[in-house]
Amino acid sequence: MKIAVLTSGGDSAGMNAVVRSVVKIGILRGCETWIVREGYEGLVRGNTQDYVPYEAPLADPIAAKRARGGVKSTIFENLRFGDGDLLRDGTLDHPNGRSLKGRYIVRAGFDDVRGWFAEGGTLIGTARCKAFRTQEGRLAGAHNLIKEGIDALVVCGGDGSLTGADVFRAEWPTLIDTLLAQGLITQEQHAKHGHLRIVGLVGSIDNDMSMTDLTIGAPTALQRICEAIDNINSTAASHSRAFVLEVMGRHCGWLALLAGVSTGADFIFIPEQPPQANPWEDELCEEIKRHREIGKRKTIVIVAEGAHDANLQPIRAEYVKDVLSERLGLDTRVTTLGHTQRGGRPCAFDRILPTLQGEEAVKALLESTPDTPSYMIGVRENKITRVPLMEAVAMTKAVADAITAKDFAKAMSLRDPEFLQSFENFLTTSTLFKEKQLTADKRMRVAIMHIGAPAGGMNAATRAAVRYCIKQGHTPLAVHNGFRGLLDDFIHEPSWLGVDGWTVRGGSELGTNRILPDVDLGAVAARFQEHNFHGLMLIGGFEAFNALLILENGRKHYPSFNIPMVHLPATISNNVPMTEFSLGSDTSLNALVDACDSIKQSASASRNRVFVVETQGGKCGYIATMGALATGASLVYTSEKGMDLDLLRQDVKFLKIRYGLDAKGRSEGRLVIRNECASTVYTTDMMTKMFKEEGGALFDSRSASLGHTLQGGVPSPMDRARAARLSLRCMAFLEEHHDKLQLQPSRVKIAPPESAAVITIQGSALKWVPVQEMVQHADMKNRRGKELWWAGVKDLVEALSGRSELL
Repeated sequence: MKIAVLTSGGDSAGMNAVVRSVVKIGILRGCETWIVREGYEGLVRGNTQDYVPYEAPLADPIAAKRARGGVKSTIFENLRFGDGDLLRDGTLDHPNGRSLKGRYIVRAGFDDVRGWFAEGGTLIGTARCKAFRTQEGRLAGAHNLIKEGIDALVVCGGDGSLTGADVFRAEWPTLIDTLLAQGLITQEQHAKHGHLRIVGLVGSIDNDMSMTDLTIGAPTALQRICEAIDNINSTAASHSRAFVLEVMGRHCGWLALLAGVSTGADFIFIPEQPPQANPWEDELCEEIKRHREIGKRKTIVIVAEGAHDANLQPIRAEYVKDVLSERLGLDTRVTTLGHTQRGGRPCAFDRILPTLQGEEAVKALLESTPDTPSYMIGVRENKITRVPLMEAVAMTKAVADAITAKDFAKAMSLRDPEFLQSFENFLTTSTLFKEKQLTADKRMRVAIMHIGAPAGGMNAATRAAVRYCIKQGHTPLAVHNGFRGLLDDFIHEPSWLGVDGWTVRGGSELGTNRILPDVDLGAVAARFQEHNFHGLMLIGGFEAFNALLILENGRKHYPSFNIPMVHLPATISNNVPMTEFSLGSDTSLNALVDACDSIKQSASASRNRVFVVETQGGKCGYIATMGALATGASLVYTSEKGMDLDLLRQDVKFLKIRYGLDAKGRSEGRLVIRNECASTVYTTDMMTKMFKEEGGALFDSRSASLGHTLQGGVPSPMDRARAARLSLRCMAFLEEHHDKLQLQPSRVKIAPPESAAVITIQGSALKWVPVQEMVQHADMKNRRGKELWWAGVKDLVEALSGRSELL
C-alpha cells in the first residue's frame, strides 16, 4: 500500500507529529509513505518535475551489513529520499542541486521526518484550496494520486478539510471512471485504484470537533493562552487593573472556557452559553463588583472571538473594556492574543496524542474495505477511538446550527460531556455566591490534606474544593503539613479570596510530606473527633492511597473515621493503581520535554552525541516511557522491564548501526531515557561511560539528571483543568455519602467500605474505586499498579527509533 499524508486548513501544533507518526508507522507496516505539500492545493497541482534519486553516503558503510545480519530491512530500504532537509527548512533548493520545485507529492523516508514533532506549525505546508471544492479540482487530485500509485490518504485538518476528504472518497468511483474515459489512466490503473482508503485526524486549536475530547493543537494553544494570562495576572494585581483578553474560538468556546478554569478568570464569554441576564452588562458588573468588594485587586475577563449575547449580537473585547471602565471605574486594558496561540513548540500531550493517533490511522487504513466508512481518529479521556467521520462532522455542524437557532442548551449538550462539566466547574469556582446552597442540616466540615511529594495541580484542586465548600455552606479545613500538621493542630479555615491565586502555583501551598497516619493512629482519630470532621479529601500519590487504606482499616477501632473519605491522585510518577492519569504527571512531562529539547539541541549540534537522561518516577516508568515517546528518544529503560547485560549489548549494537546509517557528516543527537530505579547496578553514570567507550569514532556520550526539576514549575493547563474537575467530583462524592450516613438511625454511624474511595480515570470514564478493592490491583512492594496501560508504549518508542527493525 502507498499512503500519503496531508495537512489542510489552519496549522496547529502537533501536525508534524502526525506526519512523522504516519510515515514511520507506515514504513514499519511495509507501506510506501508520501507527503502532500501545501494541503489540497498540492494535491490538485501534483508533480510537474520528476524525482531525482539521491543517495547520501553512510557514516559507516559496515552498518548496512550489521543491520539484521546483512538482510535489508524495511527501514533500510526506506531510510531517506534526500528531501528531509528541504521540507524541514522550508526551502526549495539544496546545495547539492536537489529541489522541490514542481513537486508537491513527495515520497518520504524514515529519516526524512526525524525530529519533526518538536517543531510548531506544519512543515509540509497547509492551504485552503478553492479548486478542490470543485469536481474538476478533485478530478485533478485523483489523477495525481493515481500517477504516483497512491491508494490511501491521511488528512489532518478541521471539519471542512475532513468533509472534503469524505466527499473525495464518495466521488472516487466517478472520478476514476471519468479519468479512464478521458484516457488519462489505463484500464489496469482503473482496476488497481478502484478503492480509495481515507482516514481523518482533527487538527484544530479550537477543539471544535464533536465525538472527540481533544483535537490536535488544542492543548498547546491552551498552554500559550495560559502562559500569557499568568504573565498578565502579576501586572494586573500590581496596578489593581482589569484585563479583557480575546482568544481564538469563532464557533467554539473551549479555549476561553478552559483558560478561564485554568487561570482563575473572573468572567468568560463563549458562543455556546451567552450570559443569561438581559442586559448582560448588569450580570458582568455585579459579579466583578462582588469580587472587588471583598478585596480582590485584579480582574480577568476572557472573550472568545465568536462570543455573542442571547440575541446573537457580537460581544467585543473593546466594548467589555468600556463597560468595566465606565460603570465600575476600573483601570482596564485589552489584550488580543491572536496568532501567538497557534505558534511555538508543541506541548507533551500534543506530541504523544498525534503519535498514538497516527499509529491508529495506519491501522485503520490497512483494515479499510469499500464497505467501511471513512473514520476519524479521536480520543475519549485516554482511549484512542475510531468514529465515522461524517457523523462527527454532522454533529459539529449541529452545534453551530443550534447556536444560530438560539438553542444554547442543545449546543452545550452536543459538545463532549467534559465541556458542560467544565462550564459548571468554572461557575462554581469563579462565582461568589450570595446565599449558601445547602440547608444547615446538610452542611459539612471537610478536611483537605496534601500527602507525599508535591505535584502540579495540588493547589488548583484545593482551591476548587475550598470554593465549592463555601458555595454550598460547608466549612473547609485546610490541614497543613500532612498528618504531622494534623497532630500539631496546624489547621485553618481558608477563605474564598485566600485561595484565589492558587490555581497557577506549583508545589504545595499546604505543605506535604510522606508521614502516614499510623505514626499515631489514636492521636489522629482524636484530632478527627476534636475538629468534628464530616469528610476528608486526601490529595497525593501512593502515600495518600496508603493513608486512606490505613484510615479505612481503622474504622473498626476509631468511630471518628466513619466519615466519607476520598483520595484524589496527584503524583508526577502516575503510579496510583487503576487510574490512567494523576495530577502533576502532565506538568512533569512538559518539564521533561522542555529539558530534553534543549539537551537534544546540544546533542545534535555536536552531531554524534548520545545523552543519557535520568528521570524521576520511583519504580514506575510512566514519566520515562511517555517522555521518551514525546521526545523521540532512541531507547528507554524502566524498572518494570529491568536491565541486564544482554539488553545493553543489544542496545550498543543498535546505536552503532543507527549512527552508521546516518548520512556522512549529518549524524543526529540522540536521547536515551532512564528511570531512576531502572537498575541499581547499571547506573546512569555507568551507562554513559559504556556508551562513550563502545561508541568509538561513531558517537560520544554525556549524561543529564533532571531530578526535582520535574516536580516544580507552574502547573500545566491540563493539570489545572483536570484538578478542578476531579476535585469537584470528589466533593460531590463526600456530600452523597455524608447524606447516606445521616440517614442511619443509630447515634454511632457506620460508614460502608465504598465511602472510602479513590477517583480514577479509566479509559473514557471516571470511576470510583473503594480503597480495599484498589489493594487487589496494587503492587504494594513496588508502589505501582499491577496493570499498566502504557506498558506497550516502550515497544512503540523503540519501533519509532528503528531498534525493533534493525536488530
